[in-house]
Amino acid sequence: MNTTDPNSVGADGGFLANRKQLLIVGFLALIAAGIGFAVRGGLLDVWSAKYGFTMTELGQITGGGLLGFGIVILIAGMLVDTIGYKKLMLIALACHLISAVMLFAATPVFNASGKDACYLLLFWSAFIFAVANGICEGVINPLTAAVYPEQKTHYLNILHAGWPAGLVIGGLIVFAKGSVGWELLLATYLIPTALYGIITMKEAFPKTDAQVGEISYSGMFARLIGPFFLILLLAQALVGYVELGTDSWINKITGSILKSAALGTALFIYTSLLMTMLRFFAGPIVHKISSLGLLLASACLGALGLYLVSIGTNVYFMFFAATVYALGKTFLWPTMLGVVGERFPKSATVAMALMGFAGMVSAGALGGPGIGYKQDYFASQYIQANAPETFERVKAPGTNSFLMFPQIVGIDGAKAAMIGDMGAAINSDVEIAGERIADEAFAGLRGQKQWWDENKQFAETDGAPVGEATLFGSRMAIRYTALVPLTMAVLYLILLFAFRSPPNQQAAH
Repeated sequence: MNTTDPNSVGADGGFLANRKQLLIVGFLALIAAGIGFAVRGGLLDVWSAKYGFTMTELGQITGGGLLGFGIVILIAGMLVDTIGYKKLMLIALACHLISAVMLFAATPVFNASGKDACYLLLFWSAFIFAVANGICEGVINPLTAAVYPEQKTHYLNILHAGWPAGLVIGGLIVFAKGSVGWELLLATYLIPTALYGIITMKEAFPKTDAQVGEISYSGMFARLIGPFFLILLLAQALVGYVELGTDSWINKITGSILKSAALGTALFIYTSLLMTMLRFFAGPIVHKISSLGLLLASACLGALGLYLVSIGTNVYFMFFAATVYALGKTFLWPTMLGVVGERFPKSATVAMALMGFAGMVSAGALGGPGIGYKQDYFASQYIQANAPETFERVKAPGTNSFLMFPQIVGIDGAKAAMIGDMGAAINSDVEIAGERIADEAFAGLRGQKQWWDENKQFAETDGAPVGEATLFGSRMAIRYTALVPLTMAVLYLILLFAFRSPPNQQAAH
C-alpha cells in the first residue's frame, strides 16, 4: 500500500497521509463559525442601541442563524453520500462569502427603510452564515469519525476545540467594537474561511461507506431505530438549547450583571479558552469514566454553573460561576457525537446529521428566542410593577411572543440606550448626518431623535428602573435555563442504567 497516496486506507480504515490536513479543514471551519457566533453575540448591545431591537428580536436574529444551521446539517448529512465531502465544503465557502457581503448593507437599509427591513437583512445574513456552518458540520463530523476510527470521541473533541477557539478570537475582536465598525468586526470570520477553502481545494477527500457500497441508506436508518438513539436525539436537543442558546446571550447577560460589557466579554473569552484546552484531553477522561459518565457529570455541572451565574454579584463570584458553567458545557456536544460514532459506526453520516439537526434547531427555535423572551418577560413584569410610567415611555412599539406563551411588550433597546448615555450617541449620529438628516435615508435616525427630544427630561428618573428591570430579566432567564441541563442529567442516567451493552452490540441492533 502506498502511504503517500491521500486516498490510501489503513487496516483500521483511517486515512494515513492527509487525515491531519482534513482535521485542520474542519478545525478552521469551526473557528470561522465560532468567530462569527462570538462577535455577533458581542454586538447585540450595539444592534439594540443602533436599530432599536428588543431582546426577543435579537434572540430571533441569533436564533434564526442557529435554526438554519440545524436544517442544513440535516440536509448536508443526507447529501454527503451523494455529493461528497469536498464539493459540500466548497458550497459552504460560497455561503460564508455571501453572508459577509450582506452585513455591509445593514445600516444603509436601516437608514432608508427602518428597523423592520434591517431586522430582515440581519436575520437572513445570519441564516446564510448558518447554512455555511451547517454544511461544514454535516461534513466534518462523519469525516473525522471516518479517518480516526480508533479514537472517535477523542478526535471529535479535538475537532470541536475549534469552536471555542473561534469564540476566544471573536471575544477578543469584540473589544474593538467601540473604535471599529461592527460590520468589519463581524466579517473577520472570513480569514479562517479563506484558509479552510484553500486547503479544501488542494486536498483529496475520502469516500463514505455508502459511496463504496458497504451500506445502503435504508440500512443506515434501520440501525438507528430504537429507544437508545431516540433518547440521544432528545438529549442533543437539550444540549443545543443550553449550550448554543445560552452562549448567544451569556456575553450580554454577564455584562449586565457585572454592569460592564468589557467584563462580560472577558468572562466569555475565559470560558471559551478553558473549553478549547479541555477538549484536547477528552480521551483520557472517557477512558476513566466512559462517554455517558462524562455526559452525566457535565450536565450536573452545567446546571450548577448556570444557577451560580444567575445569583452572581461581583467579578470574583462570577469568575467561579463561569468556570463551573464552562466545565459543564465543554464536553457535551462532541461527546454526544462520539457516542453516536461508537454505537452506530456504519450510520455515522446520517446519525450525526440527525444529532446536529436536533441540537441546532433546538438552539435556534427554542434556545436563542426563548432566553430572549424570558428576559423581556421578566424585565417588563418588573418595570410595570415598580415603575409603570417609565414602562409607558420605554416600551417597544410592538408585541413579542414565543411558542404558546403569552404575548408581551418588551423594553425598546434604543430607548434604553439613549437613557443610559443621556442621548450622547443619538446626538452624535445626528450631528454626523448634518443636513442629510432630512433625507428619507435617515428616517429611522430621525424617529429616535424625536423620541429623545420628547422624553429626555425623564432620563434621570427612568435610568434606574430600566437598569434594574434589565438586570432582573437577565438573572431570571439564566436561572430558568438551569432546568434544562438537569433534565439532560436524567436522560443520561436512563442511558447509563437501561443500556449496558457495549457499543459494538448496540451498533448491530
